[in-house]
Amino acid sequence: MPGVIENWPAWKEFGVSLAEDTQGPDFAKAKAEIIAQYGEAALRQSWVKVCKELETVTESLSTLGSDAVPTFHMGEIRDHGLSDKQRAQLKSRGCCVVRGVIPKAEATALFQDMKDLVTENTGKIAGWPIESPAMLRLYNSPTQIAIRTHPNQILLQRTLNALFHDESNETSPEPLSYTDATRIRQPGQAFLGLGPHIDAGSLCRWADPQYRKVYDCIFSGNPELHDAFDLGIRKNANQFLFKANAHSVVFRSFQGWTALTPAAPSAGTLMLYPNISSVIAYVVLRPFFSPPANKEDIMDPNKWTLDHESSWFPGTMKNQSQRLSPTSHPHLRLQKCLTYIPPMSPGDTVWWHTDMCHAVDPEHNGQGDASVVYVAACPTTPVNKDYIKTQLQAALVGKGPPDSPDVDIDERILKGYKGFTDITAEGKTVLGFDLL
Repeated sequence: MPGVIENWPAWKEFGVSLAEDTQGPDFAKAKAEIIAQYGEAALRQSWVKVCKELETVTESLSTLGSDAVPTFHMGEIRDHGLSDKQRAQLKSRGCCVVRGVIPKAEATALFQDMKDLVTENTGKIAGWPIESPAMLRLYNSPTQIAIRTHPNQILLQRTLNALFHDESNETSPEPLSYTDATRIRQPGQAFLGLGPHIDAGSLCRWADPQYRKVYDCIFSGNPELHDAFDLGIRKNANQFLFKANAHSVVFRSFQGWTALTPAAPSAGTLMLYPNISSVIAYVVLRPFFSPPANKEDIMDPNKWTLDHESSWFPGTMKNQSQRLSPTSHPHLRLQKCLTYIPPMSPGDTVWWHTDMCHAVDPEHNGQGDASVVYVAACPTTPVNKDYIKTQLQAALVGKGPPDSPDVDIDERILKGYKGFTDITAEGKTVLGFDLL
């Protein structure tokens, strides 16, 4: 089946031992508060419902493979928007590929410009992982700014943000541009650092009272009523309760990247679990239940017991994104449901909901570089406005974004740096110039 992972990578397992950083007083406090607030019966009811629903999810996703990721075309969105059917499909799957957001020739030229800039500034641009840098801590190169302010990007982000709703009138789908890094991954470069995970915080999903409200229906015994697109609740959730480089203050409705080069399975691409509601419901319920002693009963949710005593949250570390693995989250059946996205061409984009499980392809067996620029969809919210203003103020003096405090280079000294010239009025608005 296209997109199915034939050989499961050697990613770290999080269900083998109770590591020190996945438990402690903050974990115990959050767990006790939720049990006291919602009650054992509601938690157990949701647990059984969600585990049963995941059986249906597995059956569907394991059959579809990468076909489970909806594919749209920018020209159609530009001319007609999303149809009701496409909107429903996107909200159900929580992800999509949109082709031709940047014209192919333009994307290819932008890649060459960025690669030339990196080459001309060898030794000045930090990267991660240290042993074989691929994720470059470069934020405001001409290529990145051109992609963030491209009119197709702005229109598409507005379209994605509009999938969320907020009756308070304190927010809008008008996009604000979150500054993120870029990647140039060379052929043969293995990368096991980002296995299955979910961003937008980790323990804060349980520990922050406002963030906890996002999952109220799940904790209340009615996971089928969970609304993954309620911005009214989520806009004030504190994703940065436990400050760490892996977390962001900004709410990104959809994370995403724009391909500058071809990408394909086992050639430096992305893997997604194309389901939002059932997966995140399982993830937030998992710490409350302990598995049966008999391993043959593991997949029977009725054999799991509500655990009051343990403060262990599998795969949850304060300073990292929420991690997932087959041993820690068995009912997700990651080996059957995590799928490669469809093959990508320069200028194509991929987008995934803020609560979506995803992973970086651990292999790159392609013939050329696998390069992307990370561009997310961010709605206008009070928190986002404050952050984007601070981000732009830093960028104007050559500094990296607030979410990347360890970057100490002044990008203005880099050869090829052009700053924020030749940007349209619309582009300046999404970058935050109107907030200064």
